[in-house]
Amino acid sequence: MKEPQTREKQYQFLLERRRKGLAKFGLMSSQVWQDDPRRLAFLLARYKFVAKMLSGLDHVLEIGCADAFGTRIVKQEVKRMTVTDFDQIFIDNAIETMDERWPYAAKVHDMLNGPITENFDAAYALDVIEHINAAHEDVFVGNIVKSLGAHGIVILGCPSLASQPHASPPSKAGHVNCKDGPAMRELLQRFFHNVFVFSMNDEVVHTGFYPMAHYVIGIGCGKR
Repeated sequence: MKEPQTREKQYQFLLERRRKGLAKFGLMSSQVWQDDPRRLAFLLARYKFVAKMLSGLDHVLEIGCADAFGTRIVKQEVKRMTVTDFDQIFIDNAIETMDERWPYAAKVHDMLNGPITENFDAAYALDVIEHINAAHEDVFVGNIVKSLGAHGIVILGCPSLASQPHASPPSKAGHVNCKDGPAMRELLQRFFHNVFVFSMNDEVVHTGFYPMAHYVIGIGCGKR
């Protein structure tokens, strides 16, 4: 049987790729793609921002990776990645869907229980801090900082407090500690001399008015 041919020759390699197997979504990214496709664009834009901020670093830690769908965007810009989640189900899925061209180490770890003593160059947690009770946030961030080398960087991202009245019930589930811009700055300033806070609306990261931001991203560097 003659092999199918694409109308334009430059696309023929796509059929060869298909024979090797199409890329798979993970547990969480699949649900987002099925139920709210545009939200996936917002998610990937956050990872793109992190990737550019950490470009060129040697070893980076992701906390609360879920299925690690966006992780390979960061891996494009850094040499080594370690991803963690406190849920074994998500770590198993992250390993299952990992592409050998974008490898990462994956392990179960609860940052509230202690640091990972590997002296990472940077660590980031997207959509995690809002699930950490405010009474425990210093322990959480403190253990992240203890996982870093002397010049380590931390990036935290979460839905803004102002966005919560407009969020859907699934989006709000488990949210106990959303931040506005000043609160994100105050949290990171307890651990870093230099803190930079950004607003985000849909896919756009900017320095605009915090009360109108849907998402807040904070960067801390220069450990205290």
